[in-house]
Amino acid sequence: MGECKTIQRSLRSEIEHQLKERGYTLTRLSEITGINQGVLSDLLNRIPPRSMKIAHLDAFADAFGQSQGWLYELYESECFAEGKVSRSRVIPYLVRCAEIGRRDCIDSIVSKLLDDQKNISVLFQVAEQLFTNGKRKESILFYQLVIDTEKNSYNERFVIAQYRLFRALQGTDSEENWKAVIQFDPYRKRLPENYQLDALLQLANVCFSLHKWQEVERYADELRELATAVYQDELRGRKMNRKIIPPKTERHLVVYYGQGFLLKSAALEKQGLYAEAKKYISGYADLSEFELLDETGRIEVEKFRLWATANRYTLDVLLGDIEVLPAYTRFLMDHPKEILSGLIAIMESANRHRFKVDGILEQFSSQIHDFTEYENSIQMDRYFRFRYELATYRLQNGQYVSGMEDILRCLVLATIMKNDSDFIRCVTLFEAFRPHATDQQKTEYKQIMEGIRNEEVDFASNRFSFGTV
Repeated sequence: MGECKTIQRSLRSEIEHQLKERGYTLTRLSEITGINQGVLSDLLNRIPPRSMKIAHLDAFADAFGQSQGWLYELYESECFAEGKVSRSRVIPYLVRCAEIGRRDCIDSIVSKLLDDQKNISVLFQVAEQLFTNGKRKESILFYQLVIDTEKNSYNERFVIAQYRLFRALQGTDSEENWKAVIQFDPYRKRLPENYQLDALLQLANVCFSLHKWQEVERYADELRELATAVYQDELRGRKMNRKIIPPKTERHLVVYYGQGFLLKSAALEKQGLYAEAKKYISGYADLSEFELLDETGRIEVEKFRLWATANRYTLDVLLGDIEVLPAYTRFLMDHPKEILSGLIAIMESANRHRFKVDGILEQFSSQIHDFTEYENSIQMDRYFRFRYELATYRLQNGQYVSGMEDILRCLVLATIMKNDSDFIRCVTLFEAFRPHATDQQKTEYKQIMEGIRNEEVDFASNRFSFGTV
């Protein structure tokens, strides 16, 4: 306890030193920080002093022109009172340490917290607060601590930590995304229903971006089954006049129900099972009879109606029905968000069935130019697929310079995503048409390959202009 008092005095002595150096009175400090003068007096002069919040310390740092994290290493003692953890102070403290990168302070206090198994709940709450506030990467450490420390793998906190960790680990690295799926998969059915609905949708989407079509089917089937069970249970409760509290989910229940059909159809389409894929479109094409719709639900139903129309066009085009192209292109012009997915299908079909789409490419040239921003792995994968199909089309039709340029862009994208199979496809295509590459393109190709071997190239900041047609 003597050591704690020394640290407390050191914290306050530093603040008092700053006050004297600047000639601030408590009245002036109150004006600058916005902290009540009486509170300041209790924090600095009362015996024993009032415990300080981390927000107070941050306000002092701003007032004295200090950097973020000033005196954080001395704040630890404020988190304990008579040997007991103060949750109201330690949780905001750890959150702030994570936000500004004070790992030293985190490690010091965590080692003390873990002396008592009950404090796992503190670490979990810190992780949840970071995750909810959009600080997902910062939450990883704390979820991992919960997982490593919690002894009961069936404990709800442990399972939710596994789920949150899976979500937080998602990025543009395909290998890491797949590792996260493998790590979380065994725990998905231990989640409460509301989390399980979200988890199955996320698992299916991640596997979709990884081209794991059978896994997409499996998760889509589970999602459809669970959403149907939850839906039917709510309907039974209403008929029996029971008070039903819907599960608290990220999305409306109709989203999980519809996505179960949509993802199943999409996975079948990617495997070339077009007739089977069409059957599942009817499962989400008209969900207006879904009985639990509010305004949000009705908006989602309209989205599914739109996607069903788009995906029917897609399947028709993939089957080689070029008669639908005029109607499909009009649809895409009216619905810009569907353009990238639509062009992927059109280019894939043009390559398979050998018909020309130069007019369509010209029609969408300005939109294609804007295909340069992607926020997640699914969007990046879609952009890669479009560029790869476009490169193939151009090379097959003698447009060698632009086709080889597209392959170089795809190589960079595949490297960013760390997708080995896509990278191999790009290398194979480039080598097949190498005689048609310009000297500059051969040089760029060599630089990319050498950079990969030497791990010296920052591909995330590549020099290619991804949006040109």
